[in-house]
Parts: sequence; structure tokens; C-alpha cells
Amino acid sequence: MASINPLNGKLGLRKAKHLLRRATFNYTKEQLDIFANMTATEAVNSIATNPTNVLSEPYDPLPTDAPDGFWTSSGQHPNTFSGSGRKRSHVTAWWWYNAINQVSLKHKLSFFLHTSFTVAKDLGVGYSEFFYDHIRLLDFYALGNIKTLAKKITLDNAMLDYLDNTQNNKNNPNENYAREYLELFTILKGEQIGEGNYTNYTEIDIQQAAKVFSGFKKQYDRNGNIDADTNLPTGYLNIYQHDTNNKTFSSAFGNKVITGRNTTTGIFEELDDFVDMVFNQPETAKAYCRKLYRYFVKSKWDATIETDVIEPLAELLIDNNYEILPVVKKLLTSEHFYDIGDGNETDNIIGALIKSPLQLLSEIFSIFSVSFPDPKTEPSLFYKNFFFWFIHGTYFKAAGMEFYNPDSVAGYPPYYQEPNFDQIWFSSNTIIGRYKIIESLIIGRNTINPNAKIYTSIDTVAFIEDKIAIDIAKDPNTLVVQLAELLYPESIDTDRANYFKQFLIEDSNDYYWSGAWQKYINTHSEDDKLTVKTRLDALIIAMVNAAEFQLM
Repeated sequence: MASINPLNGKLGLRKAKHLLRRATFNYTKEQLDIFANMTATEAVNSIATNPTNVLSEPYDPLPTDAPDGFWTSSGQHPNTFSGSGRKRSHVTAWWWYNAINQVSLKHKLSFFLHTSFTVAKDLGVGYSEFFYDHIRLLDFYALGNIKTLAKKITLDNAMLDYLDNTQNNKNNPNENYAREYLELFTILKGEQIGEGNYTNYTEIDIQQAAKVFSGFKKQYDRNGNIDADTNLPTGYLNIYQHDTNNKTFSSAFGNKVITGRNTTTGIFEELDDFVDMVFNQPETAKAYCRKLYRYFVKSKWDATIETDVIEPLAELLIDNNYEILPVVKKLLTSEHFYDIGDGNETDNIIGALIKSPLQLLSEIFSIFSVSFPDPKTEPSLFYKNFFFWFIHGTYFKAAGMEFYNPDSVAGYPPYYQEPNFDQIWFSSNTIIGRYKIIESLIIGRNTINPNAKIYTSIDTVAFIEDKIAIDIAKDPNTLVVQLAELLYPESIDTDRANYFKQFLIEDSNDYYWSGAWQKYINTHSEDDKLTVKTRLDALIIAMVNAAEFQLM
């Protein structure tokens, strides 16, 4: 039986690895050691905080002769600046830098909200400032209230542009946002039971929702409207373009009638009434809990999980008026999350998900303590050379994930597309990007394309010296096992360890590596370091590109 009762006792290494991977983008040996000595509740509470960003805002180092700098806080009109596409990538660089430099659930949940309320940064959100405000809105509610976000997102300038609701008027209705709001963002379709009837809502409901949303417009001047709760710029209401008639919904919503209003206060009350109506449906809570389960636990589940896990979590979400944190805490501290008590050894949760390109990248950078240009002191190297050209423009594209830019409003296929789900991350089209990221970092050049300097690299010798005891590293057998324990969700067997050991000893015996390592420790000469580094480079590339590391 799958139980969402709390897990008792210390996590230990295996469960600590599982939690740290699933709940954060910062995976380090130091944090594993801390988590291993905590209970699940203690560990989750420690990351369920809202830290101040280590990088306060993005920076544009271009044009070279007069950088636009901190353009998002300049106070100037968005149309003042050129290079909006470049600037949107710098916003994602800012977000990722914060995500990998903090051990926080906030960033994992912020990206979850991106998969739930999708916009694509280069496919219709407009100005880079709009996209920046959108990301900050998701960050603001990452540990907060989904229902409140579902109201606020309607006035988000990026969303207004992306799904055309800024063009939605009483005399010329545009149903794009209304359709996706129901189909993708909140209650979801359900099984189609007739023409225009999707169980959870109907085409009539889309038409009526569009009337509720009519008159909300994007605001070009970011100083024009500031939301009192988030302190973020928002769109505005054109009261004269709002449909003031009553909105009558289908039997899916109990034939609810939302009274039309003709004042600013009244029209926002219409929006409140509509959101309340949608979120009062039990299927809305279930939809979010299924998304959370797929995001944090597994992409597929059976009827038992639906009954024992999804439905109780949905009830908890409703009981907490759609506060997300109590539900996520309940899930991440449960026996079920850690594979306890389900009685099925062939259906494990630990190691059951294929890492997204974002997770893969973030783990590699954090576990190997990869240094790269500091955005505060070397903004041009960080934003332009390292992130824009290598991470954003090369790695993510090659690995099959346009970062914050899915090709449709449905989002990234691994989070919704049956029957393969997360398996879509790993295919013949994405394998080059996934495999060459570690090679690029060790060589210090972009081996994916176009073989340019990337301004970062991994010193594998320093990594071993820092993370593995020197005496342990001398024994190739123990070294491989220790690395596997650090890198992989599960322990490896002797045959697998012997396979990896060959990258250290080649066709020699164990003493070849032991002697080379000891000689380096004694001399620390460049020649002796090169000898062990060559072997360690080969080992690390093999272990990172192994199937075990692709899983979490």
C-alpha cells in the first residue's frame, strides 16, 4: 500500500540523494552529508524557505561601448532597448544562477509553475521586461498559493501578450487564453464525452470565460500599474472593452451564472468569481496534484496511487485553499516518496525519472563545483560567452530543451505527453547534447558546436582531492565505488565497478593507478598531475554519461 504517512528516522545517504535531486537544483556532497543526518521532515523544512536571490537582477553587457546594464530596473520604457531576445536569455541566466547557488525548494517549484502556466519567452511574450516580471511572478508564488497565482497571471503582461488576451474585447472576443486556462492551466479537459464536451468543461465554458477575461490589456509602461501584493508591474483593465453581460456556464460548473459588472471593482469581482468557480471543482485540485506527482515522483502510476496518494493530496490542497507548500511537504516527507512499504520491488521511485536537461546541467555544475565567470565581476563573460553562446544557445538546444521556451503552450512534452513522458528527454536527437556537456566542461571547449572557448572547466584532480579522501582515492576499486555512491541514485555491483575501473588502470593492474596517484600526491608536479588527470577525465566522462547518472 502506498502511504503518505511521514517517513521516520534519519534519511541516510540513499534517501538524502533522492530528496536533494528531486527537490532542488543544487546537488553537493556537503549538502548530502547534512541531509543524511536529518529526518525527512527536518530536511524538507530546511529547504522550504524563501531565500533572497544571490543575484538580484539580470545584466546586459551589450552594446560593448555603452552596456544596457541593469535594464529591467532602469525605469525606462521597454521600447528604449534593443536586443530583446538576447535580454530574455539573460533573464534565464539570472534565474539559473540563483537556482544552482541556493539549496531551496523554491526554485524547483518556480519551474514547476512554469510547466503549469506556460509561456515561451521567444514565441510571443513581448519585451524582455515582461518576461522578467513573469518569472518573478512565478518565483513569488513558488511557495505560495496556486489559486492566487491563477488570478494574478491573467494580468501578467507576458501572458497577456503570449496568449493574445490583450486583444480580447467584448465586440471581438479572443478565446485563446480562456481555452488554455481551462485546458492546460487549471482543471484540464477530462475525457471527451461529446461534441464540445470534455467532462470538466465545455466549449460554452470557454466562450463565457473569454467574456470574463475581456478588456484586460498589456501595459507598456511598467510604472503604470503595480500589484499591491507582489509589487510587480501588471497589465490594466480597459473597462469599455469588457463584456458586461451575465456569463452563464454549463452543467459542468453547475450552470453557474457570474453577474456582469460595469465598474473596475465589479469586473475584478467577476474574475474572482470565475477563479473561485474553477477552483471549487475537485478535479482542479486533482489536476495539480497529478502534475506535482509527475514532476516530483514518477510519470506513471496505477489506480492504487490515485486512491492512496493523489486523492488525499488533492483534499489537502483544497483544505489549505490551494497553498502549495503543505501538499509538497506532505509528498516529499512521505513513506511513499522514499519507496517505503509499497511491497513492489520492481516499481521503484528512486532512480525512476530521467533527468531533464536543466537537472542534468545543474547537478553537474553543483556536484563538481564547476567555476564559471562571475556575473557580478565578469558580466560579459558570464552572460554572453558562457551562458548565451554555450549553455543557452548550444547545450539546451542540443539536449532537447529550449530553456523557458517550449514550442507550444502545452509546455515541454516530457511533462504531459503520453505514453513516454520523461523518456522523451533521452533520445537519438538529444543524446549528443547530454553526452557532450561533461566532455565540454572537462576539455574547456564547446564540443557540441562550434568548438569555441566556454570560459569554464572541471579540474577532475582537484575534485577528487576535495570530495574523496586521498587514501581512498589511491585504491581504484574504492575510488570507483565512492564516486558511484556520490553520483548515482543506487549503489553499483562489482561487475559495474570493474567496468569503470578500467578507465583508471587501462590494461594494467590496480597498482598502476595506485602508483600514479601516490606519485602525484608526493610531488604535485604538473607532469604527474597530467598523468592522473588523463585517467580521471576518462573515468568521470564515462560515469557521468552512464545510464545510472541520467536517472534520478
